[in-house]
Amino acid sequence: MNSSRQPAAERPRARNTDRSLARRAELIAIGRKLFADRSYDALSMDDIARQAQVAKGLIYYYFQSKRGYYLAIVEDSVADLVSFASSGLTHAPVDRVHRTMDAYLRFAEHNQAAYRTIVSGGVGFDAEVQAIRDGVREVIVATIAEGAYGRGDIGPLARMGLFGWVCSVEGATLDWIDRPVLSRDIMRELLVKMLGGAMRAIEELDPAYVTPEPARRDN
Repeated sequence: MNSSRQPAAERPRARNTDRSLARRAELIAIGRKLFADRSYDALSMDDIARQAQVAKGLIYYYFQSKRGYYLAIVEDSVADLVSFASSGLTHAPVDRVHRTMDAYLRFAEHNQAAYRTIVSGGVGFDAEVQAIRDGVREVIVATIAEGAYGRGDIGPLARMGLFGWVCSVEGATLDWIDRPVLSRDIMRELLVKMLGGAMRAIEELDPAYVTPEPARRDN
């Protein structure tokens, strides 16, 4: 990503006071709305400052650059998804999977530009955005494994099966937000049934990982 920066001498580090943290959070909330359906390159720092109705220097003060601001917005957006995906451990496994998929699709639907950036790994090669994406993948794999097998530390075959499913979810979701001909409910059910297929394949290759009852073919 290209970033416009001020000279280092003009970029003091924001202090972590309650007031500064609240102001930073407010700027991130504004940025989430601005970038909800626009890509990184679609907005200049002047555009952002004008639409946010703040001085451009204030954004530099808290985030040092346009890229720093955008990464903070992406991380904050993803934190909501990760938090929801890892919650609900008291729910039945099938309910937990449905909750996770529903939250995932809602996030993609309402944060399309950010979702595309995360899944594609950023503009060009962006190691930080890729790290955010990889973190989301691992959280979802661990969440599904915990619900299906009662533990998150699964073997390499089971992990690869679930990881492959997560990657297929990303591709299907990208196509869905581009061509939303299916309702979110139908899309969620389709992805959940695809997960059942992945779990049955895992069990066939490694019987130690028994497919949960709701996903078995004999139900």
